Amino acid sequence: MESVSEPAPKVSHGINVYARERCGYFQMPLHYPRYTNSDYESMPEWKLDCLLSEYGLPVTGSVNQKRNFAMGAFLWPY
Repeated sequence: MESVSEPAPKVSHGINVYARERCGYFQMPLHYPRYTNSDYESMPEWKLDCLLSEYGLPVTGSVNQKRNFAMGAFLWPY
């Protein structure tokens, strides 16, 4: 029997290049957003877009839909 070996993973800047090509590239930000409910309610649309795209979340819909989505994703009930 022959053994089957995979090539060693090609690493670029600490990231497995083969995994990035196969699965797309997303790197979770280091910090969880610490905004309050009132922060989200007054946040401009461009900032909501940046926040959602930073976490790989959808950036479509009206500003109210984005606000509600961000609050549902990032605010935790106590």
